[in-house]
Amino acid sequence: MIRLGAGTLDRLVAVGAHCDDIAIGAGGTLLAMCQARPGLRVDALVLTGGGSEREQEERAALAAFCPGADLRLTVLKLTDGRLPAQWEEAKTAVEELRGRTEPDLVLAPRTDDAHQDHRGLAQLMSTAFRDHLVLGYEIVKWDGDLGRMAAYQPLSPRTAEHKVRLLQEYYPSQRHRPWYDREAFLGLARIRGIECHARYAEAFAVTKLTLDLGPSEPGTSELGE
Repeated sequence: MIRLGAGTLDRLVAVGAHCDDIAIGAGGTLLAMCQARPGLRVDALVLTGGGSEREQEERAALAAFCPGADLRLTVLKLTDGRLPAQWEEAKTAVEELRGRTEPDLVLAPRTDDAHQDHRGLAQLMSTAFRDHLVLGYEIVKWDGDLGRMAAYQPLSPRTAEHKVRLLQEYYPSQRHRPWYDREAFLGLARIRGIECHARYAEAFAVTKLTLDLGPSEPGTSELGE
């Protein structure tokens, strides 16, 4: 497996169309990053659920998923399932997020996600954060839109189990959903782990990636010698 480090990571942006999207798609990655980088700044934006019990769940959950981080969470009140009709409001929120942070990494939904809210947010992120590494997380669901992924974050068994425990503990409003269970979350993580020679992993789509593997011109160094 080819590995590329991400360099310095001091600031992270994580966005979701719905409360629990970030935790489902990248909760293990958040746990691993925050453990490795105490004080990491995490600017999080969720477009729906504001003012409801779901916002309360999200605030408690992301605090648990980002231990020791400088977490700054905004939860808006857009209508679940109607993002295309609220494009201007969503676009303004993403642009405001961009204006207040310069992240080293962005975690967002995949641009080919079957859910219209996820897909719409992903499209907005790629235009607002043009010069940033954006990793598109996946969410298991009825639509069956899981596909081949390009990037993986291996997770230890302890981290994978911790992620599942937090999902079950902090999102009681979602427990009635037939796909929202330990087997689904760990099963997908196990499959992604197989794909990257790890026990468990979270997988991400990468729309565009610029490599920095050496001098940009033959015969030159970074000092221009």
